[in-house]
Amino acid sequence: MRRRLLAVLMVLMGAAALLLCVPLADAYARGRTEHLLLQRRSEAVRFADLADRMRTAADRAELSAEIGRYAELYGAGVVVVDTAGETIARAGTGPASQAATDASTDTGTGTDTGGAGTSTGAAPRAPSAAAEARRRALTGRSTDRLPTLRPWGPRTVVLAEPVGRDERVSGAVLLAVPTAAARRDVAVRWSLIGAGAVAAFAAAALVAAGIARWLMRPLLDLDRAVERLTAGSLQARAVSDTGPPELRHLRQHFNAMAEAMADSIGRQRDFVADASHQLRNPLATLVLQLENVEPHIAPGPGLTEHTRALDEAERLEELLDGLLSLARLESGTAEPSDQDVAQAVRDRVTAWTPVFRAAGLHLTAAGLPEELRARALPDAAGRILDALLDNAVKFVPRDGRVEVFATRAADGSAVVRVADDGPGAPEDQLALLLRRFVRSPEHQNVRGSGLGLAIADELARGSGGGLDVRGNVPHGLVVELRLPAP
Repeated sequence: MRRRLLAVLMVLMGAAALLLCVPLADAYARGRTEHLLLQRRSEAVRFADLADRMRTAADRAELSAEIGRYAELYGAGVVVVDTAGETIARAGTGPASQAATDASTDTGTGTDTGGAGTSTGAAPRAPSAAAEARRRALTGRSTDRLPTLRPWGPRTVVLAEPVGRDERVSGAVLLAVPTAAARRDVAVRWSLIGAGAVAAFAAAALVAAGIARWLMRPLLDLDRAVERLTAGSLQARAVSDTGPPELRHLRQHFNAMAEAMADSIGRQRDFVADASHQLRNPLATLVLQLENVEPHIAPGPGLTEHTRALDEAERLEELLDGLLSLARLESGTAEPSDQDVAQAVRDRVTAWTPVFRAAGLHLTAAGLPEELRARALPDAAGRILDALLDNAVKFVPRDGRVEVFATRAADGSAVVRVADDGPGAPEDQLALLLRRFVRSPEHQNVRGSGLGLAIADELARGSGGGLDVRGNVPHGLVVELRLPAP
């Protein structure tokens, strides 16, 4: 979201910079063109006045000298023509002089642009535009507009001034003016405008980054708090006290909600733990009394019912132990740490081998690596394996096989699989095996509380991993434990 917000702000600021600097650059180019027109037009007016007062050879010499000095000083071309288009005086060499000559001799037609074009030999419209300026001048109208000068051209512009006024127009003065200096000024000013726009954009980008950080910091902090709260850390709170008032109020409301939820869940867990703990004592007393009564019961139906009652009492005691363990697990505050899953698998397989041998089962561990590091709650891998192996002992029939695998997944997580060839469970019941107190209908009479896999799943999720149950081929169960990489 921060990147999207920055992208939107950068696009808006870039558009604003363009909307400001482009008109400014165009306005300067037009102003510089107007300045050049005013400068050169004043010279053209002076030459036109000299040509209008020309009566003798001395006047002609004076006009030739004036336009010669001007052409030499500015590198321009000057041509004075009469109403018939005959050249009276000419000065200047090079492209500017050639442009002025072309303007004086071109008889092509063109539209009335009020200005003059270029004469560079490459643009076919330039002579016609210059000729139009000459025709306007011969009708008593001065050039009042030039093409806007930009760094890439035109290189020469032509302007014309009538000799005489009104019905007394006797000729025209044509000036072919080089634009190199003006175009250089435009380029320099455009460079300054561009540099200023870039600097303003960079400053605005820094401000936008600060604003985005100011806006997003409380949201990111709130997101991390929600993630920790979802993972089971009831102590997670949003701590950032920056950002707009609305986000600060949201942080306060979230913390209040998290506090109330943690308090409610804590009371529920305390109740389960307290109830389980308090029930253990009278239940232990009841079991002891039933055991003491057993010698005084005569063989027969009464002794059978006594045995069944004792079994149910012991099963209830195991159920209370599971509830107490689950409550302690859910209320625990231990943090995940790095541990060697492969070593935990070896230790638990070694510890459970005698139990499996006594039950007539075969327990093997295949393909264990030397070391398999993962991040989990303290002794989580060992406790989860205890639950999975205990579950296998209960439900796999005699002469069955249970195999334990441990490997590293492609994403770096540690994977431990416990596969058996027992009866398994129907496909539609596999997803229910990780729930509390859920047991397959075929195994309702098997000793246990139905909390083993639920506790293992809680440990896996508390470690940042997960537990998955699926069917084995051709029959049996595969329980896969996945723990995150360190």
